Order: sequence, then C-alpha cells, then structure tokens
Amino acid sequence: MTRRWKNRPEGSTWGDFGPDDQRGRLNLLTPERTIRAVSEVKSGKTFCLSLPLELPGGNLLNQNRQPPVRHVTRRKENHPNVNYPFSLEHPSFVDVVCDDAVTIFTQYSTQWDAFAHVGQSFDADGDGVPEPVYYNGFRGGVDVIGPDHEDGPAARALGIENMAESCVQGRGVMVDLHARFGAERKLVGYDDLLAVMDSDGVTVEEGDMLCLHTGYADSILKMSGNPDPKVLHHGYAVLNGRDDRLLKWLEDSGIAVLIADNYAVEQVQGPLSGCAHCAAMPLHQACLFRLGIHLGELWHLTPLNDWLKANKRFRFLLTAPPLRLTGSFGSPVTPVATV
Repeated sequence: MTRRWKNRPEGSTWGDFGPDDQRGRLNLLTPERTIRAVSEVKSGKTFCLSLPLELPGGNLLNQNRQPPVRHVTRRKENHPNVNYPFSLEHPSFVDVVCDDAVTIFTQYSTQWDAFAHVGQSFDADGDGVPEPVYYNGFRGGVDVIGPDHEDGPAARALGIENMAESCVQGRGVMVDLHARFGAERKLVGYDDLLAVMDSDGVTVEEGDMLCLHTGYADSILKMSGNPDPKVLHHGYAVLNGRDDRLLKWLEDSGIAVLIADNYAVEQVQGPLSGCAHCAAMPLHQACLFRLGIHLGELWHLTPLNDWLKANKRFRFLLTAPPLRLTGSFGSPVTPVATV
C-alpha cells in the first residue's frame, strides 16, 4: 500500500478505508444501511431541512461570507434576459424566457463542510517539520491549492464532489438539545449529550447520521434577514470541542456525519492558557481532519424535530447530497428528511 504519510494522527481513520480514500465515514453508508434507513419511512411525509440561502442575512455571523447576489444574463443589445422574447428574428414564437446567475458563498447558509475545509499543521511525512495536511494525508500546496496556483483555488483532492458522488443517503437520528438547554448559550460536553440521549431514549448505531437540534436556525429564520448579533454569537447550545470524552465518543460511535442547526456545530474557541499548539476549532480538527466525519451546519431542523417528538420517534430517512462542485471546500445543501 502506497501512502502519502508516515505518521497519522492518534485515533484517526487515515488509511482505514484505503490509501486514497476521500469519503471517510461516508463509506459506512452501505446499501444495507440505506435499506435500514428506508425502513424508517412510515407516513411518507417530507421535510426541507434548508434555510433560505439568503439567511442569516448580512455578514455579522461571519464577516468573510456574504449573502447571495443575483445577476441576469444578457441578450442582444445588452437587454436583460427577463421576460425576453425567445426569438426576435421569429416573432411568431410566443415564448418569453428568464435566465439568471448567482454569486454565492458556498458556506454562507445551510451547508456541508468538505474535508478540504479544515486541516492541520502536522508532521505527516516524519521529517520533523509540520506542514499543512488534510484528511488521509493530502497536502496543502499540492492537493489543496490557493489562488496563486494556475489551477487554483481548488481542492484537487477532498473536494465536495466526493461527497456528492456518494449520494449521502442514510438513517438520520435526532437529538433535541433545545428542549433541555433552551435559548441560552450552553457548551455541551459528553455528560450533557449522553444525558439528553438517555433521557429521550435516543440510540446511535454505526453509519447513522447524527443531527443536533438547538433551535438556532429557527431563531435565524424568524429574524427575517436582520439577525441579532447577541443571538448569533452568544445564543443556543454548541458542542464543547475541548471535551476529550466527547471527541472520543464521536470516534467510537461510528456516526457517518455530524449535523447541527447552529453555526459551526461547536463553540469556536479562544486561546487556551499554557497551550502553544491548540486548535480554535478542535471538533472540526477531530471530525474533518482526523476521523473523516463531514460536518453539516445551519440546517433547519425544528419542524422535523417537533414532528418526531410528537410522534415519539427519533429516526428518519435523510437524503442530503451537496452540489457536485468539483474542487470546492464546501457546498450549500437542501437536505430532505422523510418520515
């Protein structure tokens, strides 16, 4: 087996699905588990789990990301292609057409993170010098390239198209953190998560797609594009990525993906006293870099969660492929749950 690395992070899945694997734990979404997921469909009712992609609104949540901007294509004499006759040369044609384009930040609203989204400075080749590395040993500057490269910016490996090609269909499992912790900011660790799951009778099996309902996205929806910065940055539950027992549980649980209706799934951490090499996003490091678990963020889970609670259920069929956008570091997604 030819590998790109001599050292792999402790507890990682690098190489477990093959030396060139770019899907990580999506490999656990086997045909047998798809059949298991389909068996959760009892009523045929469906739920759209995406926010409108112009939300949250503005750039208060992340100053580097902006709402979509719509453009129209142009026809003859630079006329906008809206309500435009299909053919000026043949006025007998009755068709009128509209055609547009959108400039979109791929991780502005409801989204998937690709493995190329977050890596680590890590000594994968054993030469004693850390370098930018991503899941399964793919290299920054070689496999993930910037705009200074003639083919960049792009993920030559670990782009979101690998996720799209897997189809991302399996059994979703809902954990309702909002019912326990409400609208206040709460760092949810291992004990908190397991207590909620135990109280609600929620179990997770290998290959499940874990969804965390906090109420955050529903609050954003109700703000109608004018978000409250206090809520954006200080409201609702988030996972505590510095809880080592929580990270070990994610490793041992066998979940295929991790999804939340909040921003980033975890609390983005500040500097830690006495630590010279700490991660600001330790859960991202664990999932995207080490374990091969894609992260879904800003999903609209409240209507589905409410239905599941009312019907004493926590499992459902989830279908959620991203855009097949070759080389992208992330993608909008319009997930569909079927119950």
